[in-house]
Amino acid sequence: MATIRKRGAGWRAEVYRNGSRRSKTFHTKAQAQSWALRMEVELDDAAMGRIPADKAIGDLLRRYQDEVTPGKRGARWENLRLGAICRDDPLARVMLRDITPSDLSAWRDRRLKQVSPATVLREWNLLSNAFSIGLREWGWVKENPLTRVRKPATPAARARRLSADEIEQLMLVTGYRADKPPQTLTGRVGLVILFAIETAMRAGEITGLTWENVNLERRFAHLPITKNGKPRDVPLSTNAVALIRQMEPLTRDYETNPVFGLTSRQLDVLFRKARNKTGIEDLHFHDTRREALSRLAKRFDVMDLAKISGHQDLRILQNVYYAPKVDDLVSKMD
Repeated sequence: MATIRKRGAGWRAEVYRNGSRRSKTFHTKAQAQSWALRMEVELDDAAMGRIPADKAIGDLLRRYQDEVTPGKRGARWENLRLGAICRDDPLARVMLRDITPSDLSAWRDRRLKQVSPATVLREWNLLSNAFSIGLREWGWVKENPLTRVRKPATPAARARRLSADEIEQLMLVTGYRADKPPQTLTGRVGLVILFAIETAMRAGEITGLTWENVNLERRFAHLPITKNGKPRDVPLSTNAVALIRQMEPLTRDYETNPVFGLTSRQLDVLFRKARNKTGIEDLHFHDTRREALSRLAKRFDVMDLAKISGHQDLRILQNVYYAPKVDDLVSKMD
């Protein structure tokens, strides 16, 4: 049965049913009571192996968006993607009781006509996780239906690197100059491009870097949070240190300030604008990481390279990011 308690400025509802417990806090008592009634029905359905008759895939995705997505580091991307599916795609209107493999294969084929296979695979993994939680925790589905649908083929790894001419063009359009601190956000983007090529750091790691985590004397940057969930220390070249020092008069008012004074969103938008102004084609900011690792591979073995980049799977490092030019390999032959 449900228990509704006043807690601080809100109301906490607790439901214990058939050995399962759920709880959530709301602004009003009425909201708590309404949620508790829904939970009791859902837990009864789950215990009896029944799929809710009134739930569509869109309902599953919206609940996932409300309860699971906020705790993820990639919450912004998930919110955008889930919102688009619920708003625009016919898949969201399919009832969970009626879902068939053909519904999901039709969604896959629609998306493959609109976006790259890599994007479809990311969305596939998101949907699969939502179905798995709907199965294990909510009792809304009897199986993960994507297990019965053929996945898109994994695309070949990008081998895109930046040429010296492309880097020079990007510096010109961003207005970055090595002889003075960049006063504009666009100028900072030019500096960040060079810093990324020196360090192989990801865009989010760069924009999240704060002064308290930079040691210029010992020449390393500490990243307390990374993509794989583990901290890492990134060694800094002389050039990387010089780039950071350019930012000192602009952002080092407090040790908690971001070194480069850019958000991930600002970096993404301004980089795209700069790239488009140059006319350079098929270039992503993440390609700076491949360029950096290809350069660093001339000086470090694969184990040291993995320490710098944060890769735990050496096959990904070798097959996806390390893309030396044939001339570089030939130079090592003699």
